[in-house]
Amino acid sequence: MKTKALAIEIPVSEDLKLREVSINDAPAIFSLIDTNREFLRKWLPFVDYSKAVSDTEAFIKSVTAEANTTDLVFAVLYQGQHVGVIGFKSIDLANLKLEIGYWLAENKQHNGIITRSCATLLRYAFEKMQMNRVQIKVGVSNKRSSSIPKKLHFTFEGMERDGELLANGQFHDLEVYSLLRREWERKADTAVL
Repeated sequence: MKTKALAIEIPVSEDLKLREVSINDAPAIFSLIDTNREFLRKWLPFVDYSKAVSDTEAFIKSVTAEANTTDLVFAVLYQGQHVGVIGFKSIDLANLKLEIGYWLAENKQHNGIITRSCATLLRYAFEKMQMNRVQIKVGVSNKRSSSIPKKLHFTFEGMERDGELLANGQFHDLEVYSLLRREWERKADTAVL
């Protein structure tokens, strides 16, 4: 997966694109984390571990390493600016399944950026990667995040109890949503794009 010479770039719309992260994105991504720290830390455990650009560089090096076959991470670029991160994690090629994870700067919420980006990544996962199953996990009570798989016709499967350890030292439950290729093919015409 990491042997290609060029980074993957996926257009979403005229003003929105996804570009595979590179080390050059580290300062912009760290700046987003740092300026949105309080907003992001409620749901994302990595925020408190991102204390310097070097922490973001280490993350990017880990997900772009040639040996990594389980992650494919993109910078979300809206109107030419970094506004968040989205990507595939837990890629399981043997079972043709993966998970989509995402986060977005607080001041860019409510523009459909992540919903449109997820719809585009679904197409990429099912058509280019030939996946059979895509899942999204969101923290219970994270209404903004859980609205995305609902809009994209995912099925709510249940709760992953104590699924994630947050920065405050407390575990919280995760809602698990999934979409199968055959469902996506049937519902693609009605998906929010």
